[in-house]
Amino acid sequence: MEFVLERPVLVLNRLWQPVHTCSVKRALKLLCLGHAQVVQTEGECRYQTHDIGSWVEYSGEQRESAAAELVHSVKVALRVPKIIVLALYDRVPRKEVKFTRQNVFLRDKYTCQYCAEIFPEIDLNLDHVMPRDKGGKTTWDNIVTSCIPCNTRKANRLPREIGMQLLNEPRAPKWRPLFGFRKQASEQVWQEFISPDRKNVSLGA
Repeated sequence: MEFVLERPVLVLNRLWQPVHTCSVKRALKLLCLGHAQVVQTEGECRYQTHDIGSWVEYSGEQRESAAAELVHSVKVALRVPKIIVLALYDRVPRKEVKFTRQNVFLRDKYTCQYCAEIFPEIDLNLDHVMPRDKGGKTTWDNIVTSCIPCNTRKANRLPREIGMQLLNEPRAPKWRPLFGFRKQASEQVWQEFISPDRKNVSLGA
């Protein structure tokens, strides 16, 4: 149960924009205090929001479901929330994405920026567009994801010197909750909200 309570929950502001993540334990505390509502993520009433009362009721209705994951207290059993929406907060925090190998792969969607092929992480490298021996820096605007064959072919040359072309111009990505979590850590149901091409969803009643 301790592991379940520490699982990440996506937090939306009251405009339904993703702002950060918190633990299941923190999400349930915000729900009980009336500072947040749970967003239902399945069924006919998908995206309906629940306060503590209706979430207790919904959790009771789902107790027999094989897919239902519950957190038990002395008096009630609650479904584990995956998304919550804050009652009052309507801002989007300004954050810089930390420059890491993992975050470069996330920015480039695990796609080699020279051959445009998607690879598993184990088959990827980071490449300095402007080679280090020519003054290139290890920064967002000079580092791209590269497969091993393309990285070997380019070596310490500029892309144009051997007829290679970048798929995208490297730049620092805008922060969103996906950064800071490994690819496998984010829930599939989060994608509607954290995907760069996210669509508007119908707000719950």
